[in-house]
Amino acid sequence: MEASARRDLGADPLRLYGVELTSRLLAGTAQYPSPAILARAIEAAGVEIVTVSLRREAGGSRAGQHFWALIRELGVHVLPNTAGCRTVKEAITTAEMAREVFDTPWIKLEVIGEEDTLHPDVFSLVEVAATLSREGFRVFPYTTEDLVAAEKLLGSGCEVLMPWGSPIGSGRGLNNPYALRSLRAHFPDVPLILDAGIGAPSHAAAAMELGFDAVLSNTAIAKAGDPVKMARAFALAVEAGRLGYLADLIEPRDMAAPSTPVAGQPFGGLARA
Repeated sequence: MEASARRDLGADPLRLYGVELTSRLLAGTAQYPSPAILARAIEAAGVEIVTVSLRREAGGSRAGQHFWALIRELGVHVLPNTAGCRTVKEAITTAEMAREVFDTPWIKLEVIGEEDTLHPDVFSLVEVAATLSREGFRVFPYTTEDLVAAEKLLGSGCEVLMPWGSPIGSGRGLNNPYALRSLRAHFPDVPLILDAGIGAPSHAAAAMELGFDAVLSNTAIAKAGDPVKMARAFALAVEAGRLGYLADLIEPRDMAAPSTPVAGQPFGGLARA
């Protein structure tokens, strides 16, 4: 990144639960071809937060210790998740275990309610978020773009929302830009992180141009032919989308509008003759 661009972005930090960050791209750590490629991709993307699953650690056993050592070496913030949880009890128990294993109050809260789409169960999500917030967790809820669910999650103690773009791993991008734009407009001061369904750097840029504060990507980077190059592409796309949003995009038009004025053009009359 050019030095001038770094200065511009440095003046626009992202703050999540009191932590100031310069990168607006978050990355998942699953599905990479190897730990070495994971490490190179994280470095190429310049991310400061990675999500990890408790299932990679296997509690008190030594399983997953190499992976955990690798994450620590990267020097990033760890955001454990409750991936795969489908009930209130399971999500709470997993979150409590993750806090012990990873030594952080941060938790990416997922409660799945439908198998084919992995649609979040927003009813259980609100219940779990309220319980965990009372226990001192800093909850990052994976939710839909629903405005009522968002309001209730904020009321339960969440200070960040992570609405989906489309179903997890689908690569479909932003299925409902209108609803995502409405979410941004209704909660202008709430950090919004676009999560799930992102399949290409252009999808990430589109989310940032809508005014979202950050993007989380896993499958699109990890499963790419070259995860390291894709990680860099996503980092650049997020930066471009954010700068475009801050620069104030022009409104789309139904009619053409010449970029060069026609009044006063030499030989204009002859050209029309």
